[in-house]
Amino acid sequence: MNTPLASKHHGPTPAAAAHALPAGQGTLVARAAVLALHDELALAPKPGLVSFADSGSHDDMDAQTFLRSLMALRGYFGAIHGLGAQGAPFAALERCGIAAEATMLQATQGINTHRGAIFILGLLCAAVGRVQAHGGAATPEAVRDALRATWGAELAERAQRTSQLPGGVAARRWGLRSASEEAALAFPAVFEVGLPAWRQAQSAGWSHQQVQAQAFFALLGQLDDCNLAHRGGLKGLHWARAQAHGFLAVGGAGAPGWEASAWALHRRFVARRLSPGGCADGLSALCFLQRVGRIA
Repeated sequence: MNTPLASKHHGPTPAAAAHALPAGQGTLVARAAVLALHDELALAPKPGLVSFADSGSHDDMDAQTFLRSLMALRGYFGAIHGLGAQGAPFAALERCGIAAEATMLQATQGINTHRGAIFILGLLCAAVGRVQAHGGAATPEAVRDALRATWGAELAERAQRTSQLPGGVAARRWGLRSASEEAALAFPAVFEVGLPAWRQAQSAGWSHQQVQAQAFFALLGQLDDCNLAHRGGLKGLHWARAQAHGFLAVGGAGAPGWEASAWALHRRFVARRLSPGGCADGLSALCFLQRVGRIA
């Protein structure tokens, strides 16, 4: 990742300067983001999505494509964490993200593997930087508060733009909440749906795979996943949600034989060519929050 974008911001704010980040802090946060992307890729089964088991509903990418992409994004996560620590305006974060998209596309030969993750994980890395610059612990609650306080108004303004990306087009067509609108609300699906499901499963003593799967299906049942709507229309989105609700109603990832049930759902999603990419991004965000919370 090239870093001139970061240098366009004119130094840290007084609040950030008062709490210099420990050496290597950005590297640790960037590593947590990359590992979170790997966590998402490694989870299987997750209906319709790429994993090390297969390519899901995708003909143009596989696990190796994702690995090339996530490794190419290491510098981006460190750079945007630094911008966040400085309290840089959203425009600077956006330039950094646009450069990261170009890096991703170069690594994947033009295939969009992580555009949504670049957006959500980039913002979360920036928010973590902001929390740490104030000397705080990067709990999920603190990270969300920093996101709202520092960039909430700018994100709300950004959400008014007309997006020509497939997800944005689908959101307008079907009256769904777009990724930009999710960001303007500080990612309610992640913090109010996925995170409680994660914590409840973790408290029940489930395995890490079960915890991740439960959080994923919780997101699938609630999120306005515009990638699903793009591929299958409103009918496809509602069908996918119904499958998630049915899975969760009988115990979710805590039920006996849950993996077999989830693999059966995976095959049904693939048959319909449905891919819940927005839920995958949400899962990556949850994995990141879990990992970054371990950093002192």
